[in-house]
Amino acid sequence: MANKKEINSSILQMNASDTQTGEWDNLQPYAYWLGNINGVGRATAKKLLEVFASPMEVYSAGEKALSQVVNSTVAEAIIEAQKQEIRAPHEALLEKNIRFIPFYHPDYSKRLQDIPDAPYALYVKGELPADDKRSVAIVGARNCSAYGRYVAETFAKELARQDIQIVSGLAAGVDGLAQNAAIEAGGQTYGVLGCGVDICYPAYHKPLYEKVIESGGMISTYPPGRQPQPVLFPPRNRIISGLSDVVLVVEARKKSGTLITVDMALEQGREVYVVPGRITDRLSDGCNNLLRQGAGAALSPEQFMQELEETVWREEGEKTRTDKTSASQKNPNISNIKSSFNAKLQTSNLLPQEKALLALLDFYPISLDQIYMTAQTTPILCELTLSQMMEMLLMLSMQGFVNNEGGYYMLKKPV
Repeated sequence: MANKKEINSSILQMNASDTQTGEWDNLQPYAYWLGNINGVGRATAKKLLEVFASPMEVYSAGEKALSQVVNSTVAEAIIEAQKQEIRAPHEALLEKNIRFIPFYHPDYSKRLQDIPDAPYALYVKGELPADDKRSVAIVGARNCSAYGRYVAETFAKELARQDIQIVSGLAAGVDGLAQNAAIEAGGQTYGVLGCGVDICYPAYHKPLYEKVIESGGMISTYPPGRQPQPVLFPPRNRIISGLSDVVLVVEARKKSGTLITVDMALEQGREVYVVPGRITDRLSDGCNNLLRQGAGAALSPEQFMQELEETVWREEGEKTRTDKTSASQKNPNISNIKSSFNAKLQTSNLLPQEKALLALLDFYPISLDQIYMTAQTTPILCELTLSQMMEMLLMLSMQGFVNNEGGYYMLKKPV
């Protein structure tokens, strides 16, 4: 047996030359075997590797040696598992284009190595977020509003255009919208699943699932074939925040699964930013409460990135700037952002009645009847008939000012 000091000098300190000689490849089947023994979880696997020099030695250990490290039940499970064929299961995994990356492997995320309860290993299709690139998690409500959709897509696109990696959970609503927008902007995005990495959940996100793998990667701590279950999602949230420098929340109810990600982020020492919402909107209750508790306010992609330049992404050892030099001077890319969040549609060519009608709309959908009733209190609109108003809304829709979904109208962009 080897002690903790010896494992640090063997596995954890293996250098690039070791990698070139194939040492990592030799250990992989054993690492995969150890991570899939019934009764051997993350903590137990790491405990074993603190005592034995490598997973290969765990595979070769006798029951007496194992019983000095784990209880008899676990020791018996390991002895039974030692009867299994060691290489075929790992080769089958590779044939599915799934990589198994244990915590000591050089490809394991350095961001994750520092978090509490770091996973023993990751299953990856594609790649992991690069350690030397900036990374932001965008999370939020599954049943997001039109406002939430607009904000999620806008922030994701602008961040992706600045070569910032987007991490999320591939979920319905904000998560999927942000990841799809990042891909459309030519960026890299990474999905963390609450199931096996070979399973797309939700199933209708299959096209997005494939695009995420191509643009970045799909990640899970659960083995292939593991079906999604509610109990699996809170633990995966710590991976979303752990792979990121900062977590951005776009819409969350007072009791929301998104807030679990926030709690995990705070435990990991990550910054949390929130897009504010209306006080009358239940989808924004969670966000507004986070603001009360001290979370940062993300008012636009440009402001968001400027603040991160001053805090999270400030170069190590750099002195705090007392002259309030703008982040755009430090990073010229920011000054070049054409932020669609702040860019308003030009209304100079519209008629006065059309401008007044747009002033009644917002990102929250309202019915034609509601618009018509409100218009009766507006002098310039009160003489319009219902059919005239419908015709005007149709024209505004054709010009890109208004969205019409199921008879409900909302702004497409700020005006």
